[in-house]
Amino acid sequence: MLDRIGKRTYGTVDAAERRAMAGLAFVRGIADGTLPLNTIAQTLGYDVTEADAGRVVIVAYPNATLLNPAGTVHGGFSATLLDSCMGLAIESTLEQGLAQTTLEFKISLVRPITTETGVIRAEGTVLSRGRRVGTAEGRLVDQSGRLLAYGTTTCLIFDL
Repeated sequence: MLDRIGKRTYGTVDAAERRAMAGLAFVRGIADGTLPLNTIAQTLGYDVTEADAGRVVIVAYPNATLLNPAGTVHGGFSATLLDSCMGLAIESTLEQGLAQTTLEFKISLVRPITTETGVIRAEGTVLSRGRRVGTAEGRLVDQSGRLLAYGTTTCLIFDL
């Protein structure tokens, strides 16, 4: 999973190419590496590894570059992983010519993440998808399945 991070391409998809794709094809392209992964994923060291209709998984290995002054992984890292997996889960349900953006999200941090936590997994799942609004939930767990953080999002769906 994370061993392919150095082999990934990073960037954005051309707007015309994106408009021609349904959301699931777009997210699967990111997950399988045929489309570039967003540059924040490169900066933070995470990877999109699974994509199904209404469900997306992201994995990451927390390291010392992500620490806050207290010596634990900054909560913004968890927020980014959850925002990404939940938003992409909504994206995976969209028809060609549509996109989504986060209107709001809420997360709760349950356990501290440290450099010893090991690989973590963020899974986003769609709760509701309407014509203009979608909602999803996300869970961030460690290798043993222990809950580290969870959240919900509301996304605006719009024409590209």
